Amino acid sequence: MTSDDLELLYRAKLADFCRAAAAIAGDAELGRDSVQDAFARAVRKRRRYRGDGPLEAWVWRIVVNAARDARRRHGVVAEPVETEASDAPPGEHLPLELLTERQREVLFLHYYADLDYATIAAALGISPGTVGATLSTARRTLRQALTQEVAG
Repeated sequence: MTSDDLELLYRAKLADFCRAAAAIAGDAELGRDSVQDAFARAVRKRRRYRGDGPLEAWVWRIVVNAARDARRRHGVVAEPVETEASDAPPGEHLPLELLTERQREVLFLHYYADLDYATIAAALGISPGTVGATLSTARRTLRQALTQEVAG
């Protein structure tokens, strides 16, 4: 893997990386900064990439970790981040505070970045089965909360 490979990935997926990182970091600017930090790390550590999985999954893991670090460093509370990819009407947010950190990350990577289970699993260091179970639990939690909100 060369820095050219990373540059191609960066150019092809920048918007996806920024959307997901902003959601994880809890702030759009922190998300963009996280992506920049992540790619700088990836370039520096490119010799550590063993090639036993897709390059994109390896980079996603670095992006997720950078976004987590930024959120913690800045004390940002997990709240929904408005992005162009949001299907919710303006001003309407999902109750993401009901989800665990892992559930939010799986949700963001699946819906904001459109990643498959295998890539999410590699990015988060969990199994694809755990991705499926986590996504299912997150959906159920959100569905119940929204149903209660509508009924209440």
